[in-house]
Amino acid sequence: MSSAKRYDAIVVGVGGMGSAALLHLARRGFRALGIERFGLAHDKGSSHGVNRIIRLAYLEHPSYVPILRRAYQLWRELETQVREQLLFITGSLDIGARGSTTLEGSALACKLHDLEHEMLSAQDVGRRFPGYRLPSTVRALFQPEGGFVLAERGVTAHTEAAVAIGAIVHEGETVLEIDRSGSDVRVVTDRSEYHARRIVITVGAWTASLLGELAPLAIPERQVLMWTAVSAPERFQPSCFPVFNLELPEGRFYGFPQFGIPGFKIGKYHHRAQVVTPDGIDRTIHSEDEHVLREAIRQCFPGADGPVLHAVTCMFTNSPDEHFIVDVWPADPRIVIAAGFSGHGFKFCPVIGEILAELADVGTTRHDITLFRLSRFI
Repeated sequence: MSSAKRYDAIVVGVGGMGSAALLHLARRGFRALGIERFGLAHDKGSSHGVNRIIRLAYLEHPSYVPILRRAYQLWRELETQVREQLLFITGSLDIGARGSTTLEGSALACKLHDLEHEMLSAQDVGRRFPGYRLPSTVRALFQPEGGFVLAERGVTAHTEAAVAIGAIVHEGETVLEIDRSGSDVRVVTDRSEYHARRIVITVGAWTASLLGELAPLAIPERQVLMWTAVSAPERFQPSCFPVFNLELPEGRFYGFPQFGIPGFKIGKYHHRAQVVTPDGIDRTIHSEDEHVLREAIRQCFPGADGPVLHAVTCMFTNSPDEHFIVDVWPADPRIVIAAGFSGHGFKFCPVIGEILAELADVGTTRHDITLFRLSRFI
């Protein structure tokens, strides 16, 4: 076999997690190939839409906080490497009624990990951050280290940094088969075939197409992000408008200050609960999509109740418990997988990349990934 087509590791899917894995494999001296079905930083999956929230007061589970600290560190290291700011600090607000999952979960994370925070009334929030006008029934936990990371640019920055130290990337190439029958794993694409000692699979919503056993554990869901015009732009700037998680009777919403493109950006977790196939997703924005997001805007952000300036679809890939799946594949230790990020994964990209590279290299990781192991399901 030509040595040009044999690699130490192949990363299938060069999105948020895959681009970071490629960089960390290259840093370990691996001859690494990344294969991306679409173009880099494409808009077909889950890693687009200008930016993604990063936060330490992690309401989903306190166990995320230690790896989040590492993610912050690695984002800063990547910024130094590419000489560009990727992480922006605005503070974060976790908002809900007393006893709500959002408020109690974020408070528990702060308590267990001694995170700086303040508990604010709705009135306190409005006085400090005038873009907010919250119902009097809610309270907010403010954590000053929250903010956002750049989405598309985060993918390209990881990829550029990986290529700069020897990684190879093929765009517009689709993996058709992963053959595990030989001493090396054989990856067959629509262009060629390649062999590698290790395979890292980070294909998001397309996970089941390569590992059918994961179909019940990595379920794609249609999401919509929307940007609306604001009446007082000075109230929606990163300097005075923290990112937020907002739990209302209608569901849990998340949002951002104006940045990158005009408008106030908002989304809702499990937008309309639409399970989809990644190649069959409806990418048209409907009036029902806008209606879902207007609910929160009119209740809490009246200064952003202007016309829609931009809207896009993306996908969550949900695991049954909405915690990540990051592990060595039980049937074949040459394969490492990352999937099921359930709409809250992007902030973790650099540290998940580090974990995947460690698993591919030595089969273990320095990080505690007990919460992410496949053994909880199979």
